[in-house]
Amino acid sequence: MKKNIGAKLALYPMPLVVVGTMNGSKPTWTLVGHVGIIGHDRVMVSLAAAHFINGLIKENKTLSINIVDEKILPEADYSGSVSGIKTDKSELFEYEIGDAGAPVISAAPLTMECGVEDIYQSPNFESFICSIKNTYVDEAHLTEDGKINYGTLKPILFEFPTYEYLQTGEIIGKCLSIKDEIKEN
Repeated sequence: MKKNIGAKLALYPMPLVVVGTMNGSKPTWTLVGHVGIIGHDRVMVSLAAAHFINGLIKENKTLSINIVDEKILPEADYSGSVSGIKTDKSELFEYEIGDAGAPVISAAPLTMECGVEDIYQSPNFESFICSIKNTYVDEAHLTEDGKINYGTLKPILFEFPTYEYLQTGEIIGKCLSIKDEIKEN
């Protein structure tokens, strides 16, 4: 039997990412646990409205979404625990400037460089609606046919109610093929 626990956000865990943008000639970074897909060509990054980085994203109209894996988790966690107003986070990660002008974390296994298309305001939050300009993937995480292999990439997931990090697990089946098991039963 299910129990009604109220109007709770319960779409967790989510991929953990570090968002980057430029602060003048230096990058700045923040940890983000609220990202989403809103189409095959659009993603959403939701940040508390008070974040320092929001103003820079609005100014630059570009950002990077860097997938966090276990290797960069300590720096990623730190990037979300200090404010860019008080702390220069530019040297936290080695980076390159992507083709669209956003900073790309060199050690991140996957980075999407995005352009800001719109901003959706909700109480205390700003959600940046972004088009994907470029996707950079460590070659070790590509299949022979050039697709992303999340089995080797192993992104870290963020679970909001407990503020815990999880790591992805094993493949349990192919999408739209498990339905065949219903026919067999």
